[in-house]
Parts: sequence; structure tokens; C-alpha cells
Amino acid sequence: MTDSTVWVAVLTGATAVLASWVTTRGNVRAARVQADASARNQHRDRVRDARRAAFLDLMEQAHLTGELYWRVGDAYVQLDDPEARLARVQELRGELRSAFDPLLRGVRVVLLEGPAPAAEAAGDVQRAAAEANRALWRVTCGDPGAHERFDAAHEAFRRRLERFVVVARDAMGAT
Repeated sequence: MTDSTVWVAVLTGATAVLASWVTTRGNVRAARVQADASARNQHRDRVRDARRAAFLDLMEQAHLTGELYWRVGDAYVQLDDPEARLARVQELRGELRSAFDPLLRGVRVVLLEGPAPAAEAAGDVQRAAAEANRALWRVTCGDPGAHERFDAAHEAFRRRLERFVVVARDAMGAT
């Protein structure tokens, strides 16, 4: 009987060691899965925060640029004297040149942060602003019809900015 007691004790001990080893492996695997999930969530949150900041910065810079475009229209409504109007438009062109660099930087950050549809829409905003700025330059040169071309370019800028906002909102919902 002593012999069987030893064997039962050995078998029980081996079973306990094996059960402990299996449990430890399961706990390690579960901890690894949980850590991976946590890392993925943190990465997703960082990407979302970076995109949100990039989108908001671009929208802010585009808003400032759009505000300057509106002031050009105001100059045409408020100033009857062509020389005073031209001086105001030239002053606004200087402000627009200063506003274009931060807008371009915002576009580049969105191009970096993505996603592709938002980057494309941001590029469209930048191209529309460049077109409006060129049209405004033609206004200061006194080209016939330049004011109407500027108005059309300003409208295109607003439409492209609205499209960017929709695409950015969709991108934020997808992350």
C-alpha cells in the first residue's frame, strides 16, 4: 500500500505542476492579447487626435483666408473710389500672402496624417486658394473681368472647403 501511496502522491504532484504550467501559459497569453489590444487602442486614439488637430488647424487657416476673401468683396461694395478700392485690395493681397503659408502648412500636415480622401480634399482647398490668389492678382493688374473671375474662384474655394469639412468629419467617424 505504501507503494501505491507514493505513486498517487507523485501523480497528484505531477498533475498539479502540469495544471500550474498550463494556467501560467494561459495567463501569459491572455495578458499578451490584452496588452496588444491596449496598444492598438492607444495607437488608434493617437492617430485620431493627430488627425483631429490637423483637420482643425487647416479649417482655422482656411477660415482666416476665406475671411480675407470676403473683405475683398466688401471693398467692392463699400469703396466707390477705384484708387481707394485698389489700395484696399492690394493691402488684402499682402495679408493673404501672409495667410497662405500657414494654410499650406496645414494642408501638408493633413497630407501627412491622412487618410487619403481628407488629404485629397485638403489639396483641393490649397489649389482653390492659390487660384483665388492668382485671380486677385489679376484684379490688381486691372484685367477686364478679373473681379468676376475672383468671385468665381472665391466660390470654388468655399465649396472645396465645405467638401473638406465633410470628408474630415467622415474620416473622424471612421477612426
